[in-house]
This record gives sequence, structure tokens and C-alpha cells, in this order.
Amino acid sequence: MSPPESRAARLLREMRVSLVLAMPLVLSQMSSMAMNIVDTVLAGRYGPTTLAAVGVGSAVWSVVILVSIGVLMAVPPTVSQLNGARRRAEIGAVFRQALWLALALGLGLIVVVRLGALALGPMGITEEARPEAEAFLRAISWGAPGLALYFCLRNLSEGVAWTLPSMVAGLSGLGLLVPLGYLLMFGAGLGAAGLGYAVAGVLSLQALGLGLYLWRAPRFADLRLFERFDRPRWPPIRALLALGLPMGVSVFMEGSLFVATALIIGTLGTTPMAAHQIAILAASLCFMVPLGVAMATTVRVGHAVGAGDASGLRWSAAAGYSLAMLAQTLSAILLLAGGAWLAGLVSPDPAVVSLAALLMAYAAVFQYPDGFQALSAGALRGLKDTRIPMVITVLAYWGLGLPLGAWLGLSQGRGAPGLWTGLIVGLSAAAVLLGWRFWRMAYRPLRPPA
Repeated sequence: MSPPESRAARLLREMRVSLVLAMPLVLSQMSSMAMNIVDTVLAGRYGPTTLAAVGVGSAVWSVVILVSIGVLMAVPPTVSQLNGARRRAEIGAVFRQALWLALALGLGLIVVVRLGALALGPMGITEEARPEAEAFLRAISWGAPGLALYFCLRNLSEGVAWTLPSMVAGLSGLGLLVPLGYLLMFGAGLGAAGLGYAVAGVLSLQALGLGLYLWRAPRFADLRLFERFDRPRWPPIRALLALGLPMGVSVFMEGSLFVATALIIGTLGTTPMAAHQIAILAASLCFMVPLGVAMATTVRVGHAVGAGDASGLRWSAAAGYSLAMLAQTLSAILLLAGGAWLAGLVSPDPAVVSLAALLMAYAAVFQYPDGFQALSAGALRGLKDTRIPMVITVLAYWGLGLPLGAWLGLSQGRGAPGLWTGLIVGLSAAAVLLGWRFWRMAYRPLRPPA
């Protein structure tokens, strides 16, 4: 008879399982960020006006991405709980209703993006950059259905704990965007509009490719995902919306916190804005690791809930927290020790490098609360607990973090460091409250998935 497994050995085993599940998700998220970098580089090579236009358009498009990600986050916990409960035969029907939701969301977001293009004038965007920004948004809007369908298909695969397709699709999209974007921008001479069409095309091809894979792969054969045509049915769609809309609000609140901070810093001058852009890019790249771990934790927690395994639920979360904190420790060391070097790679301006290095030191501090809140939010999604976390994020980010940062940065004259102090406080408040919420929920009796 083998000796009982120690708590340390159990934690290490759980961490290995979570890491295998999370690594493709981390690479997928990094490839998505790299696509934004490709957009920026191509636009910059075309000209400063195009670069400015794509920057404005990308800010509007980011709202579409946040809404799509948030609402369709309802799919992984729903699927993982059914999978854990050995009710795989029910997944196909849920998936087909999720496809209807994604299609409706994508079509609606075409309208949103085009209205955003019309709003650039009232928003005060300069007349020089506005025509190209509008053309970029009109072109990229055709990618909204592909984006929503891609997230739906990807989330289904992740929900049954198969994350490799997400990585392959993400890297393939990145590899395709470079030549297609260059061809349409420079070869066809379409400028910002060409880049918008390239992104829209890549998103549509990613959705098509992933859909074909799910249809043909033996791993998904028993799910009968495309076995028949189902008309849209309101009860299951309403259940997905009840779960997904609060997630959408939460994701949007966090994302818009950073957007609003950037806009405020933009009023302080070019040096603070340039330094902020460098520092936030470094921090965002670091965040991809805990984000991928959080997504994997959603699946593992959801599976444990479906299986009625309360102990497994808590061990899955503990493994996720351990991996996230380990990753954030390494990120904090990198940002503290290499901040000036990283900034120097981007800008030759000593003032920009100095301020960016200081902001990266602030970023090193918020690595821990940022990773902790992301993991807590992911674990709560696995429990299908989304409404209270939504309230927590609204209060922490917009009720505390942003007002405090604006007061310190503007009223108290502390500039960009003051605004980043607000980020730290907001993320810390979210980390404490979301962590408390999860561990309180984790010790409640488990209910079978609806």
C-alpha cells in the first residue's frame, strides 16, 4: 500500500495539470497581443497619419473585443460543468445555442463599430486622422461576426479541457496577418482600410478553421456539435446571457480602467504618454500568463463542480493561485531589474526612459494584486458566480481606483505615477474582495449543473 500523498506533493501535481492546460492559452493570448503589435508596426511604416488613425480605431475596436470576450465567457464554465458531471451528450445542444448568441452578438457589433466611426468627429479626433480612422473601422467591422464565432468555438474547446486548438488558431492568425496586412496596405494601397480588411479576414478564417476542426476531430465526435440544425431557443440563450453579461461588464470595467487612465495621462503631455505606453505594454505582456492560468482554472473548477468534487475544486484553485503568484514574482523581478533596459529598446529619449522605468516599478507592485484578482475572477467563473464579482469590479475600479488616481495625478500634481497608484489601489481592492468571495463560495455545498 502506497503512503498517503502529502499536501505539498498534491499541490505540485495539481500545478502540473493546470500548467499543461494553461500554457497553450498563454501562448494564444500572447499571439493576440502580437497581432496588435503587428497592426501598429505596419501602420507606422505606412505613415504617421495612418498610425494615428489605426491607434484611434483600435481603441474603439477594443470595446468590441472586450464585450465579445466577456459575454462568451459563459461557454467554458457551462461546458466544463456538464463535462465534469458526465453529461457530455448535452453539450452539443448548448453549443448550438451559443453559436446563435455569438452570431447575433457579432452582427450587432458591426453596427456598434460603424456608429463608433460616425462618433469620431464629436469625440474631437483631429480632421487629419479622422478619414483613415473611419475607413479602418468600417473595414474591420466586418470581422465582428468572425470574432464572436471564433471566441464561441474556442471556448467550447477550452471547456472540455482541450486548449491546444486555441494556441494553433492564435499563432496561425498571427502568421497570416503579417503578409495579408502588408499586401492590402501597401500592395493594394488601401492604407488603414487595408489593415482593417486584413484583420477582419484573419478573424473570419480563424473561426472557419476552428469550426472545421471541431467538426472533423475525433476528440469531439461524441459531442455531436454539428449533428443537426437547431433553431434559436430563448431559455438556453437567456441562461448564457444571465451568466455572460455580468462577465462582459466585469471585463469591460477592468479594460476601460486602463483606457481611461491612458486618456487622462494623454492630457499631461507627450513624455508621460509615451512612458505610459511603454510601461503598460510591458505590464500587459506579463499579465498574459496569469490570464491564461485563470482561464485554465475556470475549466478545472467548473469540471470539479460538475463532478461534485469539493476538494478537487479547492485544490484546482490553489494550484492556479500558486502558478499565478510564481509567474507574477518573476514578472515583478523583470520589471524592477530590467525596466530601464526595456524602455530603452523602445525610446531613445532619456526622459521617456526614466519615467517608463519608474512606472514599471509601479507595475511590479501591482503584479501581485493583478494576478490574484484575475485568478479569483477565473475561479468564480468556474462556479458560475458572476453578478457579485461584477459589482466588486465596478466599485473597485471605477469607484475607488480611477477617482483616486485622477485625484493624485491631477489635483495633487503627481502626474502619471499618481494615476498608477490608483491602478494599484483599485486592483488590490478587487483582489481582496474577489479572493474573499471565491473562498467563501468554495466551502459551500456544491449543486449539480443546471
